[in-house]
Amino acid sequence: MAKHNRFIRWCISIILVLVIIYLGSRVNFIFKPILSLFSMIIVPLMLSGFFYYLLRPLVNVMERRKVNRTLSILLIYLVFALIMVGFCLWVWPSLRTQLINLVENAPTLFTALSKQVEELEHNGFLSSFLPQDSNPLSKLTEYLNKGFTVLTEYLSGLFVFFSNFAIVLITFPILLFYMLKEGGKFGEQVVSFIPKRFRVDANAVLDDIDHMLSSFIVGRVIVNVALGVLMYVGFLFIDLPYALLLTVVAIILNFIPFIGSFLSSVPIVIIGFIESPSTAIWSVVIITIAQQIQDNLIAPYVFGKQLDIHPLTTIILVLVGGDIAGILGILLIIPIYMILKIVYRRVYELFFKQQWENA
Repeated sequence: MAKHNRFIRWCISIILVLVIIYLGSRVNFIFKPILSLFSMIIVPLMLSGFFYYLLRPLVNVMERRKVNRTLSILLIYLVFALIMVGFCLWVWPSLRTQLINLVENAPTLFTALSKQVEELEHNGFLSSFLPQDSNPLSKLTEYLNKGFTVLTEYLSGLFVFFSNFAIVLITFPILLFYMLKEGGKFGEQVVSFIPKRFRVDANAVLDDIDHMLSSFIVGRVIVNVALGVLMYVGFLFIDLPYALLLTVVAIILNFIPFIGSFLSSVPIVIIGFIESPSTAIWSVVIITIAQQIQDNLIAPYVFGKQLDIHPLTTIILVLVGGDIAGILGILLIIPIYMILKIVYRRVYELFFKQQWENA
């Protein structure tokens, strides 16, 4: 009888939740201003959270050395400004030159790529891998057109992503300053709304989430920069055109879980193939070696077992995140999943573990 009553209570709870969701969808005009405000602050909030976990260890170290926390943040801002000035003076000119040359030479590069494919076709190299009736040049053109379409969609998404650049430029440093100055108090305020008997567990959950986000963000930056350095050295060794630009693009794309490494490899291999088939092969070798070093040496040392997510789970999460919110969804889905996983484990231990084991 008790089990029957419990089942009825669960059914009623689920029905009530569905009714609330339905009623909320009928009065969505109430939530539109909130969603509009959220869409405006999500980019500066993401950037602030990203740099918060990168810079917080420095602020904490300086504070332990008796430097005022506000002064520590301002000093870090000054150093960051100097780094940006140095980047603009010494790195950006070369990067900008390569980017302009790539855009201006795009038609020539496409023609050269077609000639390389035709030469391989005449030499009979492709016929051993492809059916006799297939036309590799037309296939290549079709795939490139599809690739350009996908790239255009993502670039338009990036444009929307950074469309409110003035808002980002103004709000990001302010948000980051207050997060670095008073970030530790946020958890205390959240816990204050929770009943006293659960506050110890709530603090433990927040500590686990904070440690996970810190490890994930700092570790991802370290791993991607290390991968970029390895690839750039290899690209210089084989004299790959646009080496710096391709490396920067690879570092940025590798922040996208799972598919980022593939997306970053495609332009590298294409540029290498335009130079010569041997350059394309060597570029694949360099990418493979760099990614193997990243996956088997650097990433396990940096992450340990803190980010133990099955590859199939990662694929599903990336697909779901991309379908729900595009680029934002892809970037946020892994941290959100890990946060929900931590909360679920604690809630299960508190409320359901004993009942489940005794069922």
